[in-house]
Amino acid sequence: MATKADYIQLENADDVGSIRDRLSFLRGQRVLLIWPEEGTILTRKLDLVLIQREAMRRAIRLALVTHDAEVVRHAQELNISTFETIGAAERGRWKRGRGKVFTNRFQRPKEEPIPDDLKEVASRIYAEETAQEKRWRRIRRLIGAVVFAIVAMAIGYVLLPSATITLTPATRRVETVADITVSPQSLGIDIENRIIPSSPISIQIDDNGTIETSGVQSVEDETAAGSVVFINKTGDPVTIPAGTVVTTSAGNPIQFRTTTQADLAGGEGLQIEVPIEALQASAGSAGNVDSGTINTVIGPIADSVDVRNIAATAGGATRTQQVVTDADVQTVLAIVKQQLQTRAYVEMQSRLTDKQCIILDTIKIGEERDDWKTFNAEVGDVVDTLSLSMKAVVDAILVDEQFAQQVVLAQLTQQLAAGEVIKPESITYDLGCQSTGRIDSATGQIVFQMGGSAIVTAQVDAEQVQQQVVGQSLNDATAALVTNLRLQQGAAPIITLWPEGFDRMPLLPFRIAIQLIDAPPP
Repeated sequence: MATKADYIQLENADDVGSIRDRLSFLRGQRVLLIWPEEGTILTRKLDLVLIQREAMRRAIRLALVTHDAEVVRHAQELNISTFETIGAAERGRWKRGRGKVFTNRFQRPKEEPIPDDLKEVASRIYAEETAQEKRWRRIRRLIGAVVFAIVAMAIGYVLLPSATITLTPATRRVETVADITVSPQSLGIDIENRIIPSSPISIQIDDNGTIETSGVQSVEDETAAGSVVFINKTGDPVTIPAGTVVTTSAGNPIQFRTTTQADLAGGEGLQIEVPIEALQASAGSAGNVDSGTINTVIGPIADSVDVRNIAATAGGATRTQQVVTDADVQTVLAIVKQQLQTRAYVEMQSRLTDKQCIILDTIKIGEERDDWKTFNAEVGDVVDTLSLSMKAVVDAILVDEQFAQQVVLAQLTQQLAAGEVIKPESITYDLGCQSTGRIDSATGQIVFQMGGSAIVTAQVDAEQVQQQVVGQSLNDATAALVTNLRLQQGAAPIITLWPEGFDRMPLLPFRIAIQLIDAPPP
């Protein structure tokens, strides 16, 4: 039974020297050399010969596992077994390597042939030429040279010429303005009806505001005072109690009261002067009345006496103060709500991408509660300013302008003629939902406008152009290009031929280069 073989896995970096070194440790054994899975080594026959000699010197029987056809062929010539897999090597029969590959110096012929002895054989192989044979040989050579030159010239005529055609395709600008409807219920883009989806956005925010109160209230500052003369209309004495009320009679009556009690002596026409002051209802500057205007007595003694003020009353002063009104409450509430919407818009903007925008008309207070509002005063309170601190939820509609741009691009594309394409880098979009968004009062739909423009250019099929002009004269080729292509007005095709002096287009299409240049923007 054969002994189990030792395996030597070869690497791409192995050479004859490294393998011979590894064989030095395996005397008298069976060794299976395994070629690397990728790449190959030892492709020269000499490499296997040197390895086989080393193996025979050490009584080693070799076999190879390799897929390299060159290595397999050399191994067969040297009688070395080769296998497809390791399993096949374990089951198969191994050949004995050939013992002698090259002859040594003792196996060479004893005498080398003399050149004169080989002359007879050489004369049978190379007979001397006659003069006629030499002449025909020269003719054949000349004909061959001429034919070669003609063929070379023909090949050169076909292969060497080249041409460069410079074309300026026709361009024009297309523009459109689209009325785009925003639908929160839409799940996708409806390009035909110009409807795009949207999504709501909400944010809770707080703010405060302060305004000056607009209500005015008069407040007594100083009370007017003076004196009046009571005149007895009877023959009996009259007691005038303190607090007796006297008043003016013209216009808005101003009331006063006496500040002390006075006793008027009996007798018609007798008089007494008594100090007075304005009542609270007539306090302030309204109590400063002219002389002779106080002429009426109010009370039980009105029938017994007359009254007159000889001098004007004076000293009354009135000041005004601001109070909170219902209008003030509504004004500060409206201001704070506007501030909340503005702050919410700024905060929302910070959360959007470059292509997203908020339709301004949709920004509104979504939720507000009484317990989220704090006023510093109530209606009727005497304060100079009214302040409000408020918290609310602000809602808005968010739109991705990329959807709108697709609608605009579709409308631009509808304006293309056959054979025209849009230059992608020339597309521009104007305005959008942030600038023109609004709520249509008639339908309640959210609508905004977006404009767009682009430059379109005529398409040029390079292969078709090459086929149209191949082999034509310069004039015919130019005429064909002008007739068959849509070129920019005033920009004729430019054809450059090589080598100089050629007046026809190359016969091979691939020798014609097509160069396109852009026309100035329209």
